[in-house]
Amino acid sequence: MNQAIKTFLTAGVLALGLAAAPQTQASVVVAGTRVIYHAEDAEQTIKLTNEGKSPALTQIWLDKGDPKASPSSIQVPFTVTPPVARIDPGKGQTLRILYTGEALPKDRESVFWLNVLEVPPKPAASDAGANRLQMAFRSRIKLFFRPTGLKGSADDAPAQVTWSLVQTGNHAALEARNPTPYHVSFSSLELMGGGKTATFEDGGMVNPGETQTFPLSGDVYQGAGAKAEDF
Repeated sequence: MNQAIKTFLTAGVLALGLAAAPQTQASVVVAGTRVIYHAEDAEQTIKLTNEGKSPALTQIWLDKGDPKASPSSIQVPFTVTPPVARIDPGKGQTLRILYTGEALPKDRESVFWLNVLEVPPKPAASDAGANRLQMAFRSRIKLFFRPTGLKGSADDAPAQVTWSLVQTGNHAALEARNPTPYHVSFSSLELMGGGKTATFEDGGMVNPGETQTFPLSGDVYQGAGAKAEDF
């Protein structure tokens, strides 16, 4: 009996609050959930908009996938201008991303992460003695560098990923094999069968030409096989 693996694919913006409060949210919004940089492009642009009521100071940089890496220590084959921008309420700022030409693989995509850190404004002089919770917000979206002449298409890549139910220690997991030269992202995984459901809720990505494993939470029905649906 086959089991249905239901995947919900999104690129999604990962918004990281550096402090938590339920009524707060980032004022600066990134237009788009990912950047596709084709090798033949001179540059890519992406717009930031301040939807808040106060001016916002933003710092922008790219990293290789480590969210804890210091912007000053990261070396990537791109420049982003401007690296720092003040955005007034209701206004926008267009970012320019330029590839600097360092060698990257030509047979598959490369992935980087665009970071937008929103720094809170300084308190007004009249609020100097008041207790205030100030927070910085960081948004991260993926930037895919796509070489010319890759086989197949990114739209067809999710359907080519094969999924298998495996054991990792004492836990069940889904093993994904991506034979394509494209990255395949998902927001969650759901395995259903025999009246049981197991999930992986953290979201993830399967890199080109790689096999990766995602641990499941919940009860797993041990069927004869698995199939991928609803990419």
